[in-house]
Amino acid sequence: MFEEGQYFAPVNTDADGTVVVELGETHPGFADADYRERRNAIAALALDWSPGLPMPTVSYTDAEHEIWRLVSAELAVKHQELAAHDYLDGAERLKLPADHIPQLHQVSELLEPLTGFSYLPAAGLVPLREFYGVLADGKFHATQYIRHHSVPLYTPEPDVIHEVIGHANALAAPRFAALYRAAGDAARRVHSEEALEFVSRVFWFTLEFGVISEADGLKAYGAGILSSYGEIDEFRDMTILPLDLVTMGTIDYDITHYQDKLFDAGSMDRLEDVVGEFWETCDDDMIERLKADAGKA
Repeated sequence: MFEEGQYFAPVNTDADGTVVVELGETHPGFADADYRERRNAIAALALDWSPGLPMPTVSYTDAEHEIWRLVSAELAVKHQELAAHDYLDGAERLKLPADHIPQLHQVSELLEPLTGFSYLPAAGLVPLREFYGVLADGKFHATQYIRHHSVPLYTPEPDVIHEVIGHANALAAPRFAALYRAAGDAARRVHSEEALEFVSRVFWFTLEFGVISEADGLKAYGAGILSSYGEIDEFRDMTILPLDLVTMGTIDYDITHYQDKLFDAGSMDRLEDVVGEFWETCDDDMIERLKADAGKA
């Protein structure tokens, strides 16, 4: 229900240096002054950070840890039935805490020995080229706030549950981690904004909202599905299409609703052969040829 790097809540800095996260009127925390102040403070920690400094530490409250405990427990049950095998293997390797929100530096310390990935703090909006580009270096931009307590099983934007439960478990799995790196390489290789958008959309329909056929049924591997309590129950009822680079790279989608068109990778081998090879070799000319050839069909 959101696109990485293009958050609903832009972060601004007032003339006096005050950091303000702009929440829309429909956001669950819009009318909650304490929550808004909390969001501002956590965003300010990320804005104050720069490479070489220790990662910012958030002093999470008991209430925030309780949201993590609730959502973590609910998702863990659903994952056993509905998550892809490689994702579950990554979760078993990573062993995220279920009783408290881990700090990003703690997640990084767990991840790095497994696949070399680590986290970077994000206040909010991260430009697409920067967000995707650092994946090539084994880095992942992540927010640190948690969703509003009134709707613990829902968030209109990526919070620490999405960033960590959704993505870190995949980043702990070597084959998925290699795909993230390949996406980063592709983002750095292309030059035009149109080609970058194509790369981003393929990422959206795979590592964010990808599904895969396994021996016991259709499973999810995309972080957007696996961190969404509601969407994980619905994805098998959506329109399921075969992997197709041009369709994934050009199709319109609505980030405010459950994704109604999903692409079945068929197998990890096919995901690597189709999407991984595309990211490893694509450039602006290749993407233009793909789009032109599809237009002739």
